[in-house]
Amino acid sequence: MEKALGQQSRETPWYTVDADTLCGPTFRRMIVGNPLITVLRNGWCSSGFHSSASFWRTMAASCILLHTGQKMPLIGLGTWKSDPGQVKAAIKYALSVGYRHIDCAAIYGNETEIGEALKENVGPGKLVPREELFVTSKLWNTKHHPEDVEPALRKTLADLQLEYLDLYLMHWPYAFERGDSPFPKNADGTIRYDSTHYKETWRALEALVAKGLVRALGLSNFNSRQIDDVLSVASVRPAVLQVECHPYLAQNELIAHCQARGLEVTAYSPLGSSDRAWRDPEEPVLLKEPVVLALAEKHGRSPAQILLRWQVQRKVSCIPKSVTPSRILENIQVFDFTFSPEEMKQLDALNKNLRFIVPMLTVDGKRVPRDAGHPLYPFNDPY
Repeated sequence: MEKALGQQSRETPWYTVDADTLCGPTFRRMIVGNPLITVLRNGWCSSGFHSSASFWRTMAASCILLHTGQKMPLIGLGTWKSDPGQVKAAIKYALSVGYRHIDCAAIYGNETEIGEALKENVGPGKLVPREELFVTSKLWNTKHHPEDVEPALRKTLADLQLEYLDLYLMHWPYAFERGDSPFPKNADGTIRYDSTHYKETWRALEALVAKGLVRALGLSNFNSRQIDDVLSVASVRPAVLQVECHPYLAQNELIAHCQARGLEVTAYSPLGSSDRAWRDPEEPVLLKEPVVLALAEKHGRSPAQILLRWQVQRKVSCIPKSVTPSRILENIQVFDFTFSPEEMKQLDALNKNLRFIVPMLTVDGKRVPRDAGHPLYPFNDPY
């Protein structure tokens, strides 16, 4: 039995192994200490396989199935705003405590350091077999021209020291001027745009799947109309939409729109991104909402865990960012409790369509939305 499990663990992710093979020391070596498997803390493996049904429910709760057949863990580690010098240790620790989903982007400026952590910890004979890890990255706005798409991906793969990505997203629907400057600007500080349409970019992205460089494609910061526009030309359908999402911005209509079309949704800034530099001091703080604090006390959890549990119970994956070990661990420990329908409604009621992540710039001494005048700006539509 252990031999069979060992063979399977190199061919398919551990969470797809048949439940009947899950016991013995090989099983313990694979997942003891993994916070997703909370039943292990109760000595479940020490005396045999007591409840395969209970185990399977825990496993099913920790992933969502993409239309590609891939299983994407519901909780991943976000790396936006993770500074070089910190992100390598954060990745290594996250992998050690059970994270199997890492979210990256070229524009974050830290993929080289993430790659160092992946090289040391991922691969044959290392902590995590490559096939057990789900890695996402994103195509930046200056690389939308079809000629630039594959070179941009290959740069990301080289930086991450990977042969393929599990998911590659178009970071925004509009293109910036081609070149090496990530934010090409006019003399007045406004962005210089490029006329490349996202449908042209999408066709170039599809070629990456055909070459085996990417397993799935997706979109980020697209609205419902733009999603349908991509679907109208796609031979490789997008599998995921990544957007800002939290109880203040529940995205209910957009999530329903995606799910009806076979896309899963990933929430960035699921805790409200209260650490962002441009935060208005008058803004409400999601982590301090009375209903969030009350549920945290009731369930013996942190406010962050309450917000993350709300998302995963809706089958929305989350990529909370942290470089603090205690918070990294805490953020993945959300699969051993549930909310009642009434508790979910209490959190649902916080929705006020309040968006925090809007790119801004200063023009004539005033802070204004950076891209709001662009014809492909996504946030002018209702959802």
